[in-house]
Amino acid sequence: MPNVNPTGVVVPSVDGRPSTSALGRAVVADALRGVDPIGARGAEASTDWRHDYLVHFRRLVEAGLPSRDAALRIARDGLASLHERMRYRGKPDGDEEPLDAAFTPGGPPLATATVTGTGEAERELIVPYRGRHLAGEELDRQLEHWVAAGTIERSCADMVRTVAANPGWLSLPGRSVVVLGAGAEMGPLRALLRWGAEVVAVDLPRPAIWQRLTALAERYAGRLHLPVAGEEQGADLLHDLGRVAEWIEGLDGRLVLGNYVYADGALNVRVAMAVDALTVRLRERRPDLGLAFLATPTDVFAVPDDAVDEANRRYAAATGIGRVRRPLRVLSAGRLLTRNYPPGLYPGINDSLVPQQGPNYALAKRLQRWRAAEARAAGMAVSFAVAPATRTRSVVKNRLLAAAFAGAHRFGIEIFEPATSNTLMAALLVHDLNADRPVGEHPWQDEAFAAAHGGLWRQPYSARSALGIAVLMGIGAART
Repeated sequence: MPNVNPTGVVVPSVDGRPSTSALGRAVVADALRGVDPIGARGAEASTDWRHDYLVHFRRLVEAGLPSRDAALRIARDGLASLHERMRYRGKPDGDEEPLDAAFTPGGPPLATATVTGTGEAERELIVPYRGRHLAGEELDRQLEHWVAAGTIERSCADMVRTVAANPGWLSLPGRSVVVLGAGAEMGPLRALLRWGAEVVAVDLPRPAIWQRLTALAERYAGRLHLPVAGEEQGADLLHDLGRVAEWIEGLDGRLVLGNYVYADGALNVRVAMAVDALTVRLRERRPDLGLAFLATPTDVFAVPDDAVDEANRRYAAATGIGRVRRPLRVLSAGRLLTRNYPPGLYPGINDSLVPQQGPNYALAKRLQRWRAAEARAAGMAVSFAVAPATRTRSVVKNRLLAAAFAGAHRFGIEIFEPATSNTLMAALLVHDLNADRPVGEHPWQDEAFAAAHGGLWRQPYSARSALGIAVLMGIGAART
């Protein structure tokens, strides 16, 4: 069967074939070159990117730690490299063009359909959790339990409590949230509709998606606005970026552009890049635009001093699986159950990259972090939150990750259900759109603030050194 060239926003070809490995090496090298030329050469020299990317994505964080300027230089140079290298192809037999060609008009303007809910808006923050609906004092106790267990940062609990104390914020009066990837399990669409907000939804033109989303909108209290072309609902960011940009640009009110897109493999890089190109285009035309992002905890982050100290206290206590730590480390030649952080070295580096998720996932998520840092430094309103590991369909379909999630509790890691995660993350978004959060001296502090990492930052062991054991312990549970 002959190869068919992908169309829309595409990864550049190398020797006639798209290569995400070549793209990843080049972008990481470009991002590092201005502050860490040795690291840049190391990325360029990689011959096994699928394996080597773990080292180089960590280096992107480490190289930015000495100063705010260094971190922002990495972010800006990485973004510039992606925008220069990514391409657009209009037809399967067409040539690759610069990314800006994606905004060429592709037909008549998109129209807007609106679904107005018939339900009553929730006037209290209610978080679904393990079959219960937490509110008031019960929610407060759970937040405190999560803090004590090291599941979320105290700043996260404080922000959720502030939203609970200000229920008038929930409907986001005067604002509309554009949810890109509206059908995503981690997105805020359901919560915002429950609270009576104005939601603009963008997702693929697939009937099953829009049947589900419009049913939600009719059931709840908010208003859902969606793009339509004739009888077709939805829009394709990869192939129809020009019309999507024009449609969003013409919407009334103050807009917040929320990035919740996800796809498998190389497609994830392509759709993440389409969203970033859309972001750049809209901010030129909508100076009031705000941005919202969710980060994954399975990445590399600099973390605060108290997280380092707590992880090392737990390591010294050697409870639970730690009671057999020494023989496991001997049998594995030191690879299993290594310390999460060297004692006394601040800030700590939490490296929770999971090889099974791969370099394309890492690049797509790092792109979002870079854009959040760059936009915040440029004075834009940015909501950024580290979300907990969550049992979404896209994650648990991977058998190893499903098993690891099933065994994670053995290490004090809590894996959240989607309904809990997306409500908590929507509450943090509401907070950011109604109240100022502290601005850190360095971008890593902005990323770490209010993180809901599920315990990865405060557990005693580095994530990859515990992953295999978690998989073995979780295999039976994952099967059921």
